Amino acid sequence: MPLVATGSIVEPAARRRHGVGAFNVIQLEHAEAIVAGAERAGAPVILQISENAVRYHGALAPIGRATLAVARAAAVPVAVHLDHVTSAELVREGVELGFTSVMFDASTLDYEANVRATAEVAARCHERGVWVEAELGEVGGKDGVHAAGARTDPGEAAAFVASTGVDALAVAVGSSHAMLTRDAVLDLELVAALERAVPVPLVLHGSSGVADDHLAAAVERGMTKVNIATHLNKAFTAAVRACLDEHRELVDTRRYLGAGRASVAAEVARLLGVLRAA
Repeated sequence: MPLVATGSIVEPAARRRHGVGAFNVIQLEHAEAIVAGAERAGAPVILQISENAVRYHGALAPIGRATLAVARAAAVPVAVHLDHVTSAELVREGVELGFTSVMFDASTLDYEANVRATAEVAARCHERGVWVEAELGEVGGKDGVHAAGARTDPGEAAAFVASTGVDALAVAVGSSHAMLTRDAVLDLELVAALERAVPVPLVLHGSSGVADDHLAAAVERGMTKVNIATHLNKAFTAAVRACLDEHRELVDTRRYLGAGRASVAAEVARLLGVLRAA
């Protein structure tokens, strides 16, 4: 099945009140595991690479091209997304490589500057048929600059979408990036109010800190794209540690990285069920 446009996954899901799993890729094993989990669940999925992951690899092209190749070989619809990008140049590079969407993050700017920068990026991306996500209101915990209690105002969110022309909006409703526990409490009434006010799909960042029942409830109230990274990294690391503890003689990286890959695939399949992604 060929690589698909992000909008072709997210927009129908939003109309049906289904969730879409968007899972972060750091190494090739993550991309392989996420697609394997999606195939097991029979659900579409989004592979996303963050600006932090690009910084880790030193460049977008190697991990980006590998992720695109995994997506193109999948048996289910897969989109590839560039996440939390603050650089317009990195956006351009992702578009040139073939990414089907980008999340441009100018949320550290004041409102008017955020609108101007985001509108410019959205216009350029739309010329190439690339779907654009943006962020208004602060999501807790991102690089230490966002307030954990931030909330997105529905009226301001609707005005931001109208002014920028973005295709999806990441909103602050109680989640926080990089949480190691799953005890974040989402403001579900705010999710419903945002869904009524905002004419594009809503995106939940920091979903690793949200328990299954709250993820499901958020989707029921109108959240669509659900970003998960840290939770899968925990599963990967736990499986690698267990493998190395049991087989201390191992030096072949395929053995223990394979254990991490298998663990992530199983958890992706389970989470896609929670999100009603199929």
